[in-house]
Amino acid sequence: MAGEGAFAGEGRGVGDAQVAVEAVFREERGLLLASLVRRFGDLDLAEEVTSEAVEAALRHWPAEGVPARPGAWLLTTARRRAVDRLRRDRAYAARLAVLQADAERAEAAAPAADTTGIGQLPDERLQLFFTCAHPALAAEDRTALTLRCLAGLTTPEVARAFLVPTATMAQRIVRAKKKIREARIPFRVPGPDELPERLPGVLQVVYSVFTEGYAASSGPCLQRLDLAEEAVRLARILRRLLPAERESAGLLALLLLVHARRGARTGPEGEPVLLEDQDRGLWDGAMIEEGRALVVQALTGGPAGPYGVQAAVAALHDEAADVESTDWAQIVALYDVLLTLTPSPVVAVNRAVAVAMRDGPGAGLALLDALGGEPRLRTYQPYAVARGDLLSRLGRGGEAAAAYREALDLSGTEPERAALRRKLGEGREGG
Repeated sequence: MAGEGAFAGEGRGVGDAQVAVEAVFREERGLLLASLVRRFGDLDLAEEVTSEAVEAALRHWPAEGVPARPGAWLLTTARRRAVDRLRRDRAYAARLAVLQADAERAEAAAPAADTTGIGQLPDERLQLFFTCAHPALAAEDRTALTLRCLAGLTTPEVARAFLVPTATMAQRIVRAKKKIREARIPFRVPGPDELPERLPGVLQVVYSVFTEGYAASSGPCLQRLDLAEEAVRLARILRRLLPAERESAGLLALLLLVHARRGARTGPEGEPVLLEDQDRGLWDGAMIEEGRALVVQALTGGPAGPYGVQAAVAALHDEAADVESTDWAQIVALYDVLLTLTPSPVVAVNRAVAVAMRDGPGAGLALLDALGGEPRLRTYQPYAVARGDLLSRLGRGGEAAAAYREALDLSGTEPERAALRRKLGEGREGG
């Protein structure tokens, strides 16, 4: 292993070395994989030699010390393992040669002038982002592959995030890699003409990861903070890699402004705490300030995108001293804009709740009831909860209980179910 980086911290123990390897691996996995894929053109090979490099680090670092540049050490080791493997397997090498020739042709065909500057970015993770989120892959496969390759989650961790058996998730990831290989999907950043079409898919993958972290689809906890924080980290990487794209600023702003409330969203027993009942002193002020600055960037320089508009809504919530002083009129106006950008019944539900806060529960309930025929809302738990809350505020206890029972049937986490059972119990006592 000579020549793979100067070592520091001689004599550290096995535990220290393992902690160091895990920290480096979590932080630099995406960059390491992207560099190897760029060099060898094969995601499977990149993952295998990365794992071998980590195993080598766990053998050498306890005795020799953690290198001063551990990421460079892992990359050098992984590259050597890949070259050794290609020398032994000529068929594998021949297939990779075809993939590399395809990549070189794609680069040669790319526009000579890159006015966005994206082609000059030194960080190769952007190529891996767009490969993992390629439209040729199924939507669930795109998110799974991004979590595996860029967020650094293990296959069992990804399986838990999707609430499927590990074997099922392993098959899903293998399927995505096979699709990339057989369809010869290039590891590259789309050109300026392709970027507007492809970027929303990349942003959506990161947003989907955050959504599952913000409100877990099932399980014992309301939030999956590990997933939410991975999504924030991925959004930060995208923001650094695409500084000229205002929607990358909008996505990061949205995630920061919502994640800033994480400490106040649950009570001592993990129960959900509604926005109006949250201790705003527990909100992360530094994260809010960062998010607010990004909102300005997302909304400046042209028509706003959907993430920028959602971030502006989140900023209005975070800026208000309490629910009563929130600028609900401005929030309704922003939802009007969002409905023109991304018409959906979910956005319409959020707008109806904002109207209820601005004009009273009767006005909001009328809008929710008008949406009752939307098929997507039949399984959308927040719709049933919103109806129950507005019916309760209007004194229509029996109808509110029916809505809460419907929401209870749709709830995936135990804290949500417990909160709804309490609401139903309070309704019976009130009756």
